[in-house]
Amino acid sequence: MTDQTKSPAFATLAVHAGATPDPSTGARVTPIYQTTSFVFNDADHAASLFGLQAFGNIYTRIGNPTQAVLEQRVAALEGATAALAVASGHAAQFLAFHTLLESGDEFVAGRQLYGGSINQFNHSFKKFNWNVIWADSTKPETFEKAITPKTKALFCESIANPGGVIVDLAAIGAIAKKHGIPLIVDNTLATPYLVKPKDHGADIIVHSATKFLGGHGNSIGGILVDCGTFDWIKAGNRYPTLTAPNASYNGMVLAETFGNFAFAIAARVMGLRDIGPAIAPFNAFLITTGMETLPLRMRQHCDNAQAAAEHLSRHPKVAWVNYAGLPDNPYNALQKKISPKGAGAVFTFGLKGGYEAGVKFVAGLELFSHLANIGDVRSLVIHPASTTHSQLSKEERAAAGAGDDVVRLSIGIEDKADIIADLDKALAAV
Repeated sequence: MTDQTKSPAFATLAVHAGATPDPSTGARVTPIYQTTSFVFNDADHAASLFGLQAFGNIYTRIGNPTQAVLEQRVAALEGATAALAVASGHAAQFLAFHTLLESGDEFVAGRQLYGGSINQFNHSFKKFNWNVIWADSTKPETFEKAITPKTKALFCESIANPGGVIVDLAAIGAIAKKHGIPLIVDNTLATPYLVKPKDHGADIIVHSATKFLGGHGNSIGGILVDCGTFDWIKAGNRYPTLTAPNASYNGMVLAETFGNFAFAIAARVMGLRDIGPAIAPFNAFLITTGMETLPLRMRQHCDNAQAAAEHLSRHPKVAWVNYAGLPDNPYNALQKKISPKGAGAVFTFGLKGGYEAGVKFVAGLELFSHLANIGDVRSLVIHPASTTHSQLSKEERAAAGAGDDVVRLSIGIEDKADIIADLDKALAAV
């Protein structure tokens, strides 16, 4: 007999969390509810939904039953109270900050980030007068030094893209707690299979579900996760979206009404409702389906990446390999502590020939696909300096771990011998 008091294990949640057979048809797989709108029972039912007095479906821009399964599944895997699925990872980040920040506010972010996030923070956010202060994710103390009275959040990645830096989330989380500021962690590269940021002090988690959660390179989506750990009421008027009477909901104070999932509600009914980056039901379906194999895929990703990194580290044409799973990597000890199941599938390396050698190497690969994505079942490659980080200055690229000689690999789940053979063939052409 099974222990009914024990929570289901990760692999079980990846298959079952949030999903039940369809009550009207008995369909075992969650249907794609491809509809814009939902019929109300009566006028009172409609009023209760619009007034946030009852949960239910109104309009697919705000929520959809297919989307709800995805949200509940990610929340369960992260050990969180609630989640919100949106159109992309960038949309998830935007809604997180839209919920927290007012014009003139600041947030502190580790500069070891995906290049698109650096662009979003440096440029697009300035149109809203949201200002980023840069810290160093490898030096948690730099986050504390950057905090000012205007600081409303700290932000970092659990495993930094593209450099593969393992971030000491507990140290940054302690700083956030000390100053009464929520910590936002982008957990895209790790997924909750490798790292659960909530266990290390995160209050809010974001994902590009396009990557490892969906895993098959066929759908765009993002997830915003409310860990339910931040006391918004105690923070007082620092976060008015959550703690001030809301005019569009008859003076309701969201933090008082919804407690430990108030942030997810606020992001949905104040951000997603008005700005509108809704996820398509079909994309929610594809990502939810992909998540059923998340633990299986992540094990294979990590095993293959470890083998590829070890092989490249011994190759005479390779100048360096930055993969935390290598014993001589400066983040190896932290990886064993924070991400003991593996160091992830994404890492960078440099060729002794620099920029030109990197470009030639990419051109010589056949099994690897040259494209701007990670987290696919297929092995992928890109030269960040000429693509994902090309909008940055040379100094910014170097600081983000995307210097001119850097090649980024996202190792897939193919046979590891075939992966290594393709790397060797391309290296021979350099």
